Amino acid sequence: MSDPQKVADRPSPAPSAASNVDRFFKISERGSTFGREIRGGFATFFTMAYILVLNPIILGSAKDKFGDQLDPVQLTTATALVAAVMTIIMGIGGNLPLALAAGLGLNAVVAFQIAPLMSWDDAMGLIVLEGLLICVLVVTGLREAVMHAIPQPLKQAISVGIGLFIAFIGFVDAGFVSRIPDAAGTTVPVQLGGTGTLTGWPILVFCLGVLLTIALLARKVKGAILISIVAMTIVALIINSIADVASWGLTTPEWPDEIVDTPDFGLIGHFSLFGAFGETTAITVVLLIFTLILSDFFDTMGTVVGVSAEAGLLDEQGKVPNLGRVLLIDGAAAVAGGAASSSSATSYIESAAGVGEGSRTGFSNLVTGGLFALALFLTPLLTIVPLQAAAPALVAVGFLMMTQVKHIDWDKYEIAIPAFLTIAVMPFTYSITNGIGAGFLAYVVLKSVLGKAKDVHWLLWGASALFLVYFAIDPIEQVLGV
Repeated sequence: MSDPQKVADRPSPAPSAASNVDRFFKISERGSTFGREIRGGFATFFTMAYILVLNPIILGSAKDKFGDQLDPVQLTTATALVAAVMTIIMGIGGNLPLALAAGLGLNAVVAFQIAPLMSWDDAMGLIVLEGLLICVLVVTGLREAVMHAIPQPLKQAISVGIGLFIAFIGFVDAGFVSRIPDAAGTTVPVQLGGTGTLTGWPILVFCLGVLLTIALLARKVKGAILISIVAMTIVALIINSIADVASWGLTTPEWPDEIVDTPDFGLIGHFSLFGAFGETTAITVVLLIFTLILSDFFDTMGTVVGVSAEAGLLDEQGKVPNLGRVLLIDGAAAVAGGAASSSSATSYIESAAGVGEGSRTGFSNLVTGGLFALALFLTPLLTIVPLQAAAPALVAVGFLMMTQVKHIDWDKYEIAIPAFLTIAVMPFTYSITNGIGAGFLAYVVLKSVLGKAKDVHWLLWGASALFLVYFAIDPIEQVLGV
């Protein structure tokens, strides 16, 4: 019979590296596995890899005040570098399956609204300033306090609205839905396909991808979203090699002549922190920074809440785990994007694709960030996935996020109407920020007219006042003569 004392004195086996990683990221604790995290990391990367192509196109096509343009090759390197570094930092520091990269919408503001007023260095300096100011808001606790002040039904509405928004992004990116040109003489804003009908091989790839994805999800197949992306990319490669396809959009599914490409870090560090004040009026600079902060602030808030809710990570009060660190890293990402001249980097709603694949922790970010790091050298290989193969994932994830609509009390108008506006305005204006603003303003107005103004948190009053300025920015600029 064993001596209990000797058994107790035996050294316990050293924990394996895998168990240490599991505990650090809380993989098992959150009901996930390494396999799910890895699949989720791949799914997130493939649904947002388009930014490696799109960001250089948006920023590279614009000219600054002096007629200078940014080099597209250098922009690709800067975009991949910031996405890789900040996504990995978010995974380790925030432990959320939340990838970051240059923000769409924000890069267009930089390219077409800010750069024409100053040099590129000055414009990127404004992005750095915006990021620093967001970090200050985080350190003071204001940004986190605003998120905690939002009523739970509005948080659920934000998730639902993002679901519709992300599905709409998928339909538009794939070409299933397109904007009708103004010259067409119709008041209908969007149409089916490019001409009112579905035509072309790329649309067929998208439609087959949607059907495959939803079929796999309904069958509860592990890796459904990733399997669909890979399968439809293979189909697209085959179609492109044997058929005469006019255009696939941003990325063409064809095997590249060269797999390895040398990164060019020439844009890193090219920014002027206060140069903008010497190129235009101080009022203009302040309004530009205000617009950037408000958009970045609430886009991130909606994305963090939406992705965390879909992952089942919100607590009973609807709070996001590690929120302070998550918001600080997101603010630092804006600084990094400006310092690298790739525009403000922010949290990506496409991360929900990884969540739909099973991601629940920051470990999946190591996979996504690692793929962006590989893209520094393997961009030709990693960008063969056409949008038509990746977009079905966004449609499927839109459905998954939409299911949270059942938690909203639709019989209580003071909540139901702001929730409806939040949900509707996001896809209809193609902006998370606009949807949140509409919901906030409706909420405080309805609470006031019903004699319940005291129930509204003072931070929501403040945020609503800022949104009032945000929506009325054009007449304000006219009054100020900007």
